[in-house]
Amino acid sequence: MLKQYRLIFIDAKYIVLITDKKTKNPLSTDFREEAKELKTRRFAVIDKDGFRPNVGIVICNRKGQVLWARRIRQNSWQFPQGGVDPGETPTEAMYRELYEELGLRREDVRLLAVSRYWHRYRLPKRLIRWTEEPVCLGQKQKWFLLYVPNDSQMKIEFNRWGHPEFDDWLWVSYWYPVRQVVAFKRDVYRRILTEFAPAALFGKSPVVEIKNYHKTRRRGG
Repeated sequence: MLKQYRLIFIDAKYIVLITDKKTKNPLSTDFREEAKELKTRRFAVIDKDGFRPNVGIVICNRKGQVLWARRIRQNSWQFPQGGVDPGETPTEAMYRELYEELGLRREDVRLLAVSRYWHRYRLPKRLIRWTEEPVCLGQKQKWFLLYVPNDSQMKIEFNRWGHPEFDDWLWVSYWYPVRQVVAFKRDVYRRILTEFAPAALFGKSPVVEIKNYHKTRRRGG
């Protein structure tokens, strides 16, 4: 029988995290037999075009700055993001990732806006695992703009569930990430920050309700 599990998606690699049901603590990340049993479920999280449903999170403060996070043990910075699990809505995934990656709860933030489209980026060929089935070519992302009313009291915690994605963070100017993010994500960041600028910089809040991510319009096909 399978133990409680999570599928973690990092770039083009899946890691099966087995946890103790009572303590929620990780027991192992290398359960090969359990991974085989989960193989069929992986088809549910990569679409027919090879893209993995994912959520991205832009967090802004009252100064119009955005939260910029450093990937653990890497000199690589990005916005928080994470995969949408089977049966999970993008909004549910966003709040889960917010807590798992940053230690922030729903009550710590205010939802200002949601991207109108799904935005895609393709992984560089060197990151694509061509021998795996199904092959993941990239991410399709629904983006969320969150506002922190009291950023001076905000407490970031990276290790909420045993597998931290980040190890440092800072506030940066609004357009700074477009210049600094890894090249293959740059176009998505430019589009997202352009879309969110009215809400983040001028106080408008065009919140879009998402009911079913499978039926939501996608950008780029």
